[in-house]
Amino acid sequence: MHQRPSPVAAVLGAGSWGTALAMLLARNGAQIRLWDRDPQHIAALCRQRSNERYLPGISFPARLTPVADLGEALADCDAVLVAVPSAGFRSVLSRFTEMCGGGIDLVWATKGLEPCTGRFLHEVAAQELPHDTPRALLSGPSFASEVARGLPTAVTVASADSAYAQRIANLFHCPEFRTYTCDDVIGVELGGAVKNVLAIAAGISDGLGYGSNARAALITRGLAETMRLGLRLDGRQETFMGLAGVGDLVLTCTDDQSRNRRLGLALGQGRPLAEAVAQIGQAVEGLDTAQVLDALARSKCVEMPITEQVKRVLCDGEAPATAVQTLLKRDPRPEGV
Repeated sequence: MHQRPSPVAAVLGAGSWGTALAMLLARNGAQIRLWDRDPQHIAALCRQRSNERYLPGISFPARLTPVADLGEALADCDAVLVAVPSAGFRSVLSRFTEMCGGGIDLVWATKGLEPCTGRFLHEVAAQELPHDTPRALLSGPSFASEVARGLPTAVTVASADSAYAQRIANLFHCPEFRTYTCDDVIGVELGGAVKNVLAIAAGISDGLGYGSNARAALITRGLAETMRLGLRLDGRQETFMGLAGVGDLVLTCTDDQSRNRRLGLALGQGRPLAEAVAQIGQAVEGLDTAQVLDALARSKCVEMPITEQVKRVLCDGEAPATAVQTLLKRDPRPEGV
């Protein structure tokens, strides 16, 4: 990153998460340009000096400027943060490359797998970005509204380049937002993707009234599923036991701020899928991730029964109660299996 008194960064994606991180970076002293593909949304951000759609009542820092033009957002930037849903990740990287070429620090806070291909986002980045573009991802247990309000949070910044991971971590780090570094990119990405599917499962269970014991079992066995696939993909066990693994999993499965958990709750209570998604009104990453994750597990001959049942509910029309009963009827086995 260039050495300036005040670094300039573009945040691409003005949903709740992109806005919260933009506010954090601005409070940390960076000059932030917050871009979104919806010009009417950007106009509202400029007018209100807050994101009333997603983070009502939380005012923008003075260093945060919403912009509708992507070229203006990217001009002469030191760093770019991508915080769009996984379905739009490739197109945003493609536009970034067209306008900027390589050499600009890049970090993404998007979680999930690419819906149409099932690729990890670091694989999409490798396809779309010039080879010399530094890249990292930020993940971990973090609700946007709490970050926006300055409540204590801890996350992981992952990159194959440890020195670059530390540089990006320093950009975000402050007393209220602690950043830890990791070079296990696959492990961090997988943890951030699988937890959304498992949160839907936990929500379904709670929506059906199965109680806290069942939720704890789903979280624990869901972690076992994540680790089975992660180790097969050369992720590391300690990653899944850290912030981007069990930390994010517990948060997303147990708190109703999670859109994925709320989707599961609605389904468990008998609401139709389309109605539940419409009421949430934002991207629910687990909705797309379940199918591609199930396909990935099958291709690697890894058993992921909770993921499989969530996929059947979301994609095959299976009744939520039937899916849970299928899990309960599985044969007993050693816990480590």
